[in-house]
Amino acid sequence: MNKAVKFSILDLSPVPQGADVKTALDRSLALAQHGESLGFERFWMAEHHGMAGIASAATSVALAHVGSGTKTIRIGAGGIMLPNHAPMVIAEQFGTLEALFPGRIDLGLGRAPGSDQRVAQAMRRNLNTDPNQFPRDVLELQALLEGDEALGIQATPGAGSKIPLYILGSSLFGAQLAAALGLPYAFASHFAPQALDEALAIYRRDFKPSAQLSEPYAMCGFNIFAADTDDEAEHLATSMMQSFVALRTGNPGKLPPPVEGYRESLPPQAQSMLAQIMQGSAVGAPDAVLSSVRAFLDRTQANELIVCGSIFDQAAREKSYGLAAEVRDLIAA
Repeated sequence: MNKAVKFSILDLSPVPQGADVKTALDRSLALAQHGESLGFERFWMAEHHGMAGIASAATSVALAHVGSGTKTIRIGAGGIMLPNHAPMVIAEQFGTLEALFPGRIDLGLGRAPGSDQRVAQAMRRNLNTDPNQFPRDVLELQALLEGDEALGIQATPGAGSKIPLYILGSSLFGAQLAAALGLPYAFASHFAPQALDEALAIYRRDFKPSAQLSEPYAMCGFNIFAADTDDEAEHLATSMMQSFVALRTGNPGKLPPPVEGYRESLPPQAQSMLAQIMQGSAVGAPDAVLSSVRAFLDRTQANELIVCGSIFDQAAREKSYGLAAEVRDLIAA
């Protein structure tokens, strides 16, 4: 296990039932402030569209809100879904963030639309099926952020900012691209863990050093639901479980309150689906979480865990991250 493993936060900015987008974004800011006080490395927000339960569609705007209320924690996107955007626009948006919060900005890039086809069409981008378009867009964005004069244009702000890029993925494609470009790789094992081991093996085997990175750097998404007891943690986790089931059955909505005995109440097929999704998760009291995290790090040899955990109650959410920080410190010790 890598003893120097970093812990970070991935926040989906969930909108709880009975609340609104401003509440969700203010809760995200409070979580970032809490994470900063606990020594988490970075705070990332994700781009999703057309979903009533996620408040971070305008990801760069949401990050400006978080950046204005924090001082030291790195902030960034985990990720921007680049097929939705012209690289020039993203270079300007994140160049602006870097100007406002110098030395604190990360930019994770994914190739999924973060929505369905109807929403993707509404965003006015061509639904290009060319598999080479995403790598080309990444290279164009990288050149814009470096201020490459060969482009004949400048992103202002953005040019010369050299914001670190990360490739996100849940399949082997992202692993291959991150390796070829010599970029850090973040795997979405918090909701799609099936290809995790093979993707990490390919990334490490094929990695080519770059100006940004001399050796492979792997981040893994990981859900942590920590509480004083196993039963309490299981109860807290049922909000996200309900959201997963609703999403997979085509009925996404706001984050629901927890439900006693939810997992057991599901039909076997839904229980099996949840068990597969939750492979990259630790649910329980601190000792149980410590054991699960250690096993996951032993398996993946990840350089960094980016911790997710959509919890309905904000105080319980912050406590869960506090217990996760204690687990991090025990592992480091």
